Amino acid sequence: MTHNLPTVIDLNGPDGNAFALIAYARRWSKFLDLDPVPIQQDMMSGDCDVFEEYFGDFVTLYR
Repeated sequence: MTHNLPTVIDLNGPDGNAFALIAYARRWSKFLDLDPVPIQQDMMSGDCDVFEEYFGDFVTLYR
């Protein structure tokens, strides 16, 4: 299965806001066959490192 997801996300750019990261998390979750609901809930709770914990092996985040 192919995906059109970035492998690098600049957190200072337009893809670095919380809504964009949550959208990427939903797409990565589908691609990796993960349940996106708990990931999204963790991200919305204010834990900034959740995205990197789940998807850090696939995406590089530039701060």
